[in-house]
Amino acid sequence: MKLLTNTQTEQLLNNGRVNAAHIGVDGKTEDFKPVVKIFCPWTGATWLISELDPEDPDLAFGLCDLGFGCPELGNVRLSEIEGVRGPGGLTIERDIHFNATKTLTEYADEAYRAGAIVA
Repeated sequence: MKLLTNTQTEQLLNNGRVNAAHIGVDGKTEDFKPVVKIFCPWTGATWLISELDPEDPDLAFGLCDLGFGCPELGNVRLSEIEGVRGPGGLTIERDIHFNATKTLTEYADEAYRAGAIVA
């Protein structure tokens, strides 16, 4: 399974373009809903991704939780996530049932209180 669908990639790039334009003008960014949830099926690692850098589409921004009790907002390289292999050759997966109901900041606030992404 591809980590991102073409539709998700386009939405993530569009979100990245919007925020790149804001940063260049007023420094204020949009608080988008996550477009995709990615998870590690053999650990507690989860990523809620809201945008891709339009100049470097391998660089994603979102809520990152490696399962150590300290989720954080930040950047991650999709190529690094795609390169992870687990027991029996398992790979990182996309949650095909995920449908964001909150903005990324709202998920982050909840995750900081809980010590993990609760989505």
